[in-house]
Amino acid sequence: QVQLVESGGGSVQAGGSLRLSCAASGRTFSSYTMGWFRQAPGKDREFVAAISRSGGNTKYADSVKGRFTISRDNAKNTVYLQVNSLKPEDTAVYYCAAAADFYRALPIVPYSYDYWGQGTQVTASS
Repeated sequence: QVQLVESGGGSVQAGGSLRLSCAASGRTFSSYTMGWFRQAPGKDREFVAAISRSGGNTKYADSVKGRFTISRDNAKNTVYLQVNSLKPEDTAVYYCAAAADFYRALPIVPYSYDYWGQGTQVTASS
C-alpha cells in the first residue's frame, strides 16, 4: 500500500498561485499512476490531472489546461500540482490519488484510483 499526504493548500486571491504537494510512502511510488481530483461543496469529485509512472505522460481536465501543471519526483516520492491563475471556481478540496494498476490511458475516474490522501483546501477569492 501507499499512504498519501497532501499539503500546500491555502487561500489566495483570484489570479494567484499555489503549489500542492502529495508525499507518498514506500519505495514503490514509481509504480503508481498519480492523479489529482477536487471536490467543491455540493458537487461530485472531479478529475483535475494525472501523470504516468515515469512522469512522461500527463492529462488534464479541460477546465484547468494551461493553468495547472502536474509533475512528480520519484526520488522524493512526491507528486505536485502547480495551480496558477486561480479562479473562484477552482475553490475546492484537492485530493491526491494513486492507482496501482497500469493503464494504457491515464485514468480520469475516481474508481480507477486505489489510494487517497486526506485532501487540502484551496480557496480562490475574487
